[in-house]
Amino acid sequence: MSRQFQVTFDAHDPRALSSFWREALGYVHPGPPGVDLPAGADPLAAWDDFLARAGVPEEERTARSAVEDPEGHGPRLFFQRVPEGKAAKNRVHLDVRAAPGLRGQERMAALEAECERLVALGATRVRRHEPAPPLSAGHLVMADPEGNEFCLD
Repeated sequence: MSRQFQVTFDAHDPRALSSFWREALGYVHPGPPGVDLPAGADPLAAWDDFLARAGVPEEERTARSAVEDPEGHGPRLFFQRVPEGKAAKNRVHLDVRAAPGLRGQERMAALEAECERLVALGATRVRRHEPAPPLSAGHLVMADPEGNEFCLD
């Protein structure tokens, strides 16, 4: 039997980092448990209200955040505040499939276009790996706003 899983990020600013990944992946912030959000409602504002009513101190209300695939296929991403900064290269990273089925220059052009979009959201371009058939179709290495590496492939 397979298992569901979530990917957890340690973060300086969980809410900001979750917002980056929401936009990067087309995910959504879920609403608080037991709260039916009307269409167009801001789930982060709903969380603020929910946590205030629950008596969570204001400084702790942004200590955690999450985003989910609205279609329910991809893993949930969870973000938790930690006091220390990122110190080394990730041992696990996400591969964002931005050019499935494409090859050669068409693939690399699609990756470059997605790279530009993500840079505008706060990501950093790290390096480009050219296609090297038969083992590599080419990819871009990037970092999210807190320096966590990920690949566009």
